[in-house]
Amino acid sequence: MTDSSARPTRAQQRRRSEERILDAARRIFAELGYDRTTIRAVASAAGVDGGLVMHYFGSKELLFARASEVPADELPGGTSDEVAEALLTSLGKRLTDEPTASLAVLRSVLTNADAADRYRAAAEPQLDQLAEAISTPDADLRASLLSAIVHGVLAERYLLRLTGLADASPEQIVDLLRPCFQSLATPRDPNP
Repeated sequence: MTDSSARPTRAQQRRRSEERILDAARRIFAELGYDRTTIRAVASAAGVDGGLVMHYFGSKELLFARASEVPADELPGGTSDEVAEALLTSLGKRLTDEPTASLAVLRSVLTNADAADRYRAAAEPQLDQLAEAISTPDADLRASLLSAIVHGVLAERYLLRLTGLADASPEQIVDLLRPCFQSLATPRDPNP
């Protein structure tokens, strides 16, 4: 008598196949960008047939949309130090584990208008939340600068690998950025 509970259900098999495809897609989109990534390459890397990729995701555009989903970080309200620390904690996590979904987006936004539009739509609420937490007259600019620093660090570390960022520890990077993040998150005293 065999133990049928050990066998995965069809739904479990489907989820596993989808996850393998998404993992492969994230890696390939991050490595090659949107335009150079093919369904065939994703299927091969996932160990499945290209038809299965199309069956689950429908098109390259929809596959990219799913593969590049990045959950937004919840930023605390409160002091400027708390906002800066939340951003630094998020960055530290992304420096510890290579963020393939973020990298897929970063590489692709430069060459694909649809990817850039999707990125802008996803980033706006995060920037608004950050600007609200900073609460200064120039909060939008400060939020944008903080975002640019985070994305620049990720691009240099993982995509370009031209600088010391590729070899630096996450702790070193976060410690060096802390004063900058605190300064950008802190309202200026109008009467110094």
